[in-house]
Amino acid sequence: MAELLIELLSEEIPARMQDRAAGTFRTLVLDELAAAGLAPADPARAEALVTPRRLALVVPDLPLRQADQVIERKGPRPGSPARAIEGFLKSAGLDSIDEAELRETDKGMFYFSSRHVAGERAEKVLPGLVGAAIGGLGWPKSMRWGETDFAWVRPLLSVLALFDGKVLKGAVDLGGAAIEFTGRTSGHRFLAPGPVRVRNFRDYGEKLHNAFVMLDGKERRDFIRQSAEALARHHGLRLGAEGGLLDEVAGLVEWPVVRMGRIDSAFMDLPPEVLVTAMSKHQRYFALHTGTSRLADRFLLVSNMETDDDGAAIIAGNERVLRARLSDAKFFWDQDRRQTLASRAARLKEITFHSRLGTLDDKADRVQALAVAIARHVPGADGDRVRSAARLAKCDLTSGMVGEFPELQGVMGRYYALGDGEHAEVADAIRDHYAPQGPGDACPAAPVTVALALADKIDTLAGFFAIDEKPTGSKDPYALRRAALGVIRLILENGLRLPLDPVFGAAGASRDVASDLLGFIADRLKTGLREQGVRHDLIAAAFAARKTAMDGVGAEDDLVRLLARVAALEAFLDSESGGNLLIAYRRAMNIVRAEAAKGGFTPGPVSADLLREPAERAAFEAVTAVRQPVRRALEKEDFEAAMGHLASLRPVLDVLFDEVTINATDAGLRENRLRLLSEVGGAIEEVADFSRVEGESAGSVSNTGQGKRGQG
Repeated sequence: MAELLIELLSEEIPARMQDRAAGTFRTLVLDELAAAGLAPADPARAEALVTPRRLALVVPDLPLRQADQVIERKGPRPGSPARAIEGFLKSAGLDSIDEAELRETDKGMFYFSSRHVAGERAEKVLPGLVGAAIGGLGWPKSMRWGETDFAWVRPLLSVLALFDGKVLKGAVDLGGAAIEFTGRTSGHRFLAPGPVRVRNFRDYGEKLHNAFVMLDGKERRDFIRQSAEALARHHGLRLGAEGGLLDEVAGLVEWPVVRMGRIDSAFMDLPPEVLVTAMSKHQRYFALHTGTSRLADRFLLVSNMETDDDGAAIIAGNERVLRARLSDAKFFWDQDRRQTLASRAARLKEITFHSRLGTLDDKADRVQALAVAIARHVPGADGDRVRSAARLAKCDLTSGMVGEFPELQGVMGRYYALGDGEHAEVADAIRDHYAPQGPGDACPAAPVTVALALADKIDTLAGFFAIDEKPTGSKDPYALRRAALGVIRLILENGLRLPLDPVFGAAGASRDVASDLLGFIADRLKTGLREQGVRHDLIAAAFAARKTAMDGVGAEDDLVRLLARVAALEAFLDSESGGNLLIAYRRAMNIVRAEAAKGGFTPGPVSADLLREPAERAAFEAVTAVRQPVRRALEKEDFEAAMGHLASLRPVLDVLFDEVTINATDAGLRENRLRLLSEVGGAIEEVADFSRVEGESAGSVSNTGQGKRGQG
């Protein structure tokens, strides 16, 4: 067994691409090894490591050579045409048919050839394998350089390839040039740029660390966090929420050194969100807070250098860069406040939302009307404040600050609204109406905000569905899946009794578009609830149920009521009576569907005069009697009670199937009995569409319904 070590040294790899590239390269190499018969003893021990300048992979315990193989080839039958015999001999590498073996198969006698192939030494196979893996590594964005045709994320400088401590003989073809495999790498670009010769992975890691390279990304992240927290504590401060900044910064440096800088006091009156955004999003600095959670006038930066002046020049340079950035921010802050937020509304006519959906001003008009309509279903939502918030929500998009810092849309609108004397509920709604934008984002609960956030997302969904710009496969350029999940969270986490069907209509959706939107919401809900262990088929069954027993139109569109229905349905089907009723329902509807497919059934009311058998009269009386209590329970949204009433149908249905021939020879009796079964199915489907419930029922289903006493 031997160790394979590969390092791809390049110019700086973007931080966001590093971890994915490392995992992909590991998979590519392991797949190539397995295909070549050189799979390691334990593939899980293969380790991929990445820094801004290098992608490394070590695979321990590889075999020294491929296993020997016996390659068999089936040939023609004896007596086949000469051309067939000659072709077989040529492909099998035989000189004469006498060298082949005659073998009996289940289809008769055939010629076979057997050839023993000795396995190649691993060092002869590995160069091509490594080159194939490098060539197969795709990047979200790549480039070509010099005279080469080779596409890579950044110019590739060298390829270290060692097997069993020896350099592999091979090269990476760059299409016009080549990079020979080597046993050397380079240390830190500035602190130890000279060549580093290595023997194996352990030697590689130790020598790189001595050359100011922390190879392990987790080690760099942990070091940065610990150093930052220690430096902050030393100054009586604490690290702010860093989000994904720590991972990103760890991908920017090979030898992290944490330094502290100071924010000029002239900028400390800027909104803290501006300061944090300028530092973290634009400069990759860590914000610091005081013990009272106020933003401190200090920041932490992560340098890639050790210096003799203890970082003084680096700190000064970064303070100067931040000062310039914040000077721009202060200019925009002062300029933006010279006009009211409301006065900016006219400029929304100059910004296109979508070429087929109008301007942002058009969207603001739509959202305003829709938000007021939705507010009627949001307890505590003041209509006038909702109207004001909707009109002002997008106005900060015309401000200089948001133009410079797009991440602050909504946030700056709140500050400008408060400065104009708008109510705090209006200002907060402007800030939060984009939320929630992801599973980790807090869901708004303030009534005015909820109404506006729902209106904004539903208008977007209705608009793009209306122009047939729906998500397809993995493509969702307008983030409609995220908008749908936001609608679901806003409704469910606030317990809103919001009927989506008329709301989609108020958003301008046609009947077909509204139906598509409801299906889209259902799919997103299934996806979200599946993670909580809720069966997707029960959600589909509840969605397909009619809204109420009294109106009898439209699918379920109240998500709170839907989940209550799903919970009751799940509990009911887990019970013996629920499982039995599902069996009876399927049996009845299978018979009806089979006859309808043959043209032997026309829907219509049951004729009491044609109910000849006691069992069918009892079934008709039972289903007639059960409808009213079921409907009353549904009106009260007592789904458990509704299902309990339905369970009473099972005994009479058992007797019906046992004693009555559904497919009687008399056409009138047959059709009336089929209508009776359809009536049973209709009563059950008022609670949920049981046809969408998956899983096998006990027993087989007869389409003839032949009973013990049935009449022909």
